Amino acid sequence: MAKMKIRRGDRVKVISGNHKGQEGVVLRVEPEKNRVVIQGVNMRKRHMKPSQVSPEGGIVQFEAPVHASNVMLLDPTTGEPTRVRAGVGEDGKRQRISVRSGNAIPRLLD
Repeated sequence: MAKMKIRRGDRVKVISGNHKGQEGVVLRVEPEKNRVVIQGVNMRKRHMKPSQVSPEGGIVQFEAPVHASNVMLLDPTTGEPTRVRAGVGEDGKRQRISVRSGNAIPRLLD
């Protein structure tokens, strides 16, 4: 299992597949399956039977996971898709660096 360079809260762009070109924020990361869930991308519908949790039931829409190789992180300074490399900041801590611009990618959510 490879370490994922995409984190929850990152803004990403889908670069291949049925949803190519769509952008969104990462809601959830599944490193064991190498997949990410992106807000508003790969929407699916599930027909739910009424239960005690949802007494009305009905059709529920949700975001299905997308393989991590199909998405690319957006550089926060330029807004363009970029690869990510590891580096060390001024404070000595490890951080992600945009290959396209050379700028550090800030941690949005922890």
